[in-house]
Amino acid sequence: MVEKPRIRILQPGDEAALEAFLLPRIASSMFLLGNMRAAGLEDEGEPYQGTYAAAFTEGKIVSVVAHYWNNALIFQAPVHLDALWRKAVEVSGRPIGGLIGPEEQVDAVKEGLDIDESRIQLDETERLYTLALDELVMPGVLASGQAVARRAEPHDLAFLVAWRVAYGEETLGESDTGDSRERARSTVERLIRQKRTWVLEVEGEPVACSSFNTATEEAVQVGGVWTPPDIRSRGYGRAVAAASLLEARAEGVATAVLFTGQENIPAQRAYAALGFRHVGAYRMLLLNPALGSGDLAQTRS
Repeated sequence: MVEKPRIRILQPGDEAALEAFLLPRIASSMFLLGNMRAAGLEDEGEPYQGTYAAAFTEGKIVSVVAHYWNNALIFQAPVHLDALWRKAVEVSGRPIGGLIGPEEQVDAVKEGLDIDESRIQLDETERLYTLALDELVMPGVLASGQAVARRAEPHDLAFLVAWRVAYGEETLGESDTGDSRERARSTVERLIRQKRTWVLEVEGEPVACSSFNTATEEAVQVGGVWTPPDIRSRGYGRAVAAASLLEARAEGVATAVLFTGQENIPAQRAYAALGFRHVGAYRMLLLNPALGSGDLAQTRS
């Protein structure tokens, strides 16, 4: 007789079981793994915290969905997806501000939610890439010494916030508002404090930045790569990403992960030149306004 899966909210003490499920799927699980490592399994609404709903079979996790402090639903749920996302949302009590995960899982939840198109801020299927860091290819602009990279410092805050706002407008469909600038400032301050942002300089002037939007002992996920439009096509974005990965490799990290838009051919070429390999599809759907409890009452299984 096949055992019926048991679905429950994860609690402190379940970390090892969650890691055992996520690590073999690390390329598409970095947000889940990194957030759990950073903030644990309690959910008090602090950055990186979330409510994790998991399905167990024979005592092992076989699927998980998390609903995070920033209202994003993130999936690694090849089975029992519908029951898990509904359980996570019910227990967290949060609105749904985004769907992030493997393409087919986001597709399924989007259909279940029956989302009005006017709410969609961004809906993009991204190309997912991985790189074994011992195969990283050094860009010429770094090898020649033409450009120098360093970790960001508090005195970089002003221009990094401006770049973060511009990045949000261009890649995430965000508007430049007081709220978006405050969110950008909070994000940049946190990344600087965590030493997870790098700046590339040419003749002492900043020309590009790159961050790790999540990081674990096993892997780092590159994000927020930005070069101002008027100085693009000079290899700066590629160089600052490579510099961050060189430091991660020196600290013992073995793997890098990133995703970039299907239509962003320049970025795809840049990452391929560093040695990244395309391994699948990852989807990000952002909602504005978010779906509240009243909206969810209309959803279908």
